Amino acid sequence: MMTALSNFMTDLPILSVVTFLPLLGATLIMFLRGKSNIVASQARYVALWTTLLTFVISLFIWIGFESGTAEFQFEERLNWLPDYRISYHMGVDGISMLFVILSTFLMPICILASWDSITKMVKEYMAAFLLLETMMVGMFCALDMVLFYVFFEGVLIPMFLIIGVWGGGRRVYSAFKFFLYTLTGSVLLLIAMLAMYFQVGTTDIPALMEADFARNMQYLLWLGMFASFAVKVPMWPVHTWLPDAHVDAPTAGSVILAGVLLKMGGYGFLRFSLPMLPEASAYFTPLVYVISIIAIIYTSLVALVQQDMKKLIAYSSVAHMGFVTVGTFAATQQAVEGAIFQMLSHGIVSAALFLCVGVVYDRLHTREISRYGGLVNNMPKYALVFMVFMLASVGLPGTSGFVGEFLVLIGVFQVNTWVSLLAATGVILGATYMLYLYRRVIYGELDKDDVKALLDLSPREIIIFGPLVFVVIWMGIYPLPILDVMNQSVANLLINYHADLAKSATGVSPLGSQLFAFLR
Repeated sequence: MMTALSNFMTDLPILSVVTFLPLLGATLIMFLRGKSNIVASQARYVALWTTLLTFVISLFIWIGFESGTAEFQFEERLNWLPDYRISYHMGVDGISMLFVILSTFLMPICILASWDSITKMVKEYMAAFLLLETMMVGMFCALDMVLFYVFFEGVLIPMFLIIGVWGGGRRVYSAFKFFLYTLTGSVLLLIAMLAMYFQVGTTDIPALMEADFARNMQYLLWLGMFASFAVKVPMWPVHTWLPDAHVDAPTAGSVILAGVLLKMGGYGFLRFSLPMLPEASAYFTPLVYVISIIAIIYTSLVALVQQDMKKLIAYSSVAHMGFVTVGTFAATQQAVEGAIFQMLSHGIVSAALFLCVGVVYDRLHTREISRYGGLVNNMPKYALVFMVFMLASVGLPGTSGFVGEFLVLIGVFQVNTWVSLLAATGVILGATYMLYLYRRVIYGELDKDDVKALLDLSPREIIIFGPLVFVVIWMGIYPLPILDVMNQSVANLLINYHADLAKSATGVSPLGSQLFAFLR
């Protein structure tokens, strides 16, 4: 049975199917005609069934994945521009496969979350989300640098429209700010990629991982990539677009923005910076430490004074992603696995927290914390669900948030005790602002008439939150299946990384010893 399944998986271009099936659904939606209410209903169902089918098919990638190897699997290769050695090359390893599953898992939840809240231009909205899914999945599967860049930048278009057309408040300002920040960084990424292409003569990512770039060239390439990936994460001080984008994006837009798009920067560090530019990565690691620690502490303090629920969660995302960048550049097995696990956990937990905000916003049309209070009395199911994700965000043992942060702190401690200690303060600050939010919204006196009239979770909302609660608890109690998938790929990445450093005799970077000695 398993042999037949394996053969079927080998013959089927499953990565292309998962990547372009949503695009097919978007095309079908755009051809719908008729009365506006009927077209809107049809568009919702086409989008829902397309995303559900895509998720089910993506699970077969996990089922057929061989976790005992670090090699890329399910590879597909077609000549695209053969004269320039540019090809359509797709494949996944133990790192990228998990992000493909995360993307396909969240998308049907986004469609359900938008079911009633989006009433204008529904057809275009659903098509934009399906196009966004194609771009996200394609980016994680791409093994050609040009193909990666097409998908990486293609994400901007549907997300720009989702924020700018269906957002609220200052949606146009926020959409343009998001677009300009990310596009500016990506221009430098493109320049770095062109330099690598002219140096090596190919855009194939596995081949570029084996290439040997001169140290001075590595520094310039690393900075070009860092400019793009740091904005996507986002790292301090280029994080200011994120709170604005979250506040003005529709709920489902915030879910995908926090759940998947922020992970594109962390994935870029793992796929490009560490394996292709090891000497530069080691040289600039102290800089990453300092920026990450500032992000963890500073944005946590900023979150404490927020009065808008979405802004508070947005700033918490910057702080949590600080753990990711610290763990990634610590370059130990536990730290890198913890960084990947933290990205996956944050993708679920932050998405769920934005959905929790969306529930009460759809009812009362305000995100001001002071407008709520006492919801445990008339919305007990909501209070329970919110509590699960709040505790996961805090990193309570038994939830997914604990595993990632714990592994990062252990892995970083092996390299630098001060960095680990300072990063750990983010756990305390995170508990402070999340408990503050929960207490103000859920507990207290139920003394406002409009808040008293709020209804508890509907069946549709229970269906939305059910899988998220299950995954958060499952990842916290039994993380082994996820860690097993990434183990060999992370081990291979670090073996090659440290071997390259040893070969080049790169020790402590001058940058680190001169500017950041206090962190050693």
